[in-house]
Amino acid sequence: MRTYLERMNSVPAEIEEGARPARLLAALGPKMIELSRELANSAHPYLATPEQTAATRTILGPAKWVVSEQAVAIGGTAEDQLRRAHAHVGAYLLLENYRKSWMRQGFDESDLVPGGSDRLVRALVGMGNAEQAATSITAHRDAGADHVVVQIISDGPASDPRPALRELATALHF
Repeated sequence: MRTYLERMNSVPAEIEEGARPARLLAALGPKMIELSRELANSAHPYLATPEQTAATRTILGPAKWVVSEQAVAIGGTAEDQLRRAHAHVGAYLLLENYRKSWMRQGFDESDLVPGGSDRLVRALVGMGNAEQAATSITAHRDAGADHVVVQIISDGPASDPRPALRELATALHF
C-alpha cells in the first residue's frame, strides 16, 4: 500500500491533468491512519464510534480530513431498528479487520457474537427517531470529523433511503 501511494504521489502534475483528486484511505487501525496522514489527504473510519473518530483526528492532526461513516436505522419500531442494525453489523463480524478494530475501540469477545451484542450495535448504529439518530452524526462532528457519511440501514437494497435522509436533514437543520 505504501509503495502504491508513493508512486501515485510521484506522478508529475503535468501528467495527471487538472487538480489532483483527494486521496481518502479506508482506515480502521493506527497503521492505516498513519499512512493516511503521511501519503493521503484523508482517513475514512467505517463502523467506528465517535471516540475512534477522535483518535483518528489525533493521529491525523488538523491538516488532514477525517471522513467518518455513521449508519442509522430510523423508521419502524425500536425492535425493527435493532433488527436491521444487528443484520448490518453482523455481516462485518465475519471480517477480522473489523473485529480487531472493535476490540481496539473497547469492545470484547462477548460483543462479537453473531449479529453483534446490543451494546456493540447501539454504539455503531444511530437509532430512534430522526432527532435521536442525528445525535450520532453530530457526535462524530464533535469528535473531529470534517465530514460524516450517512448510511441508511433499511430492510434491503430496494428500499429508498431518501425519505430517511430528508428526515435526518431536517433534524440536522440542513
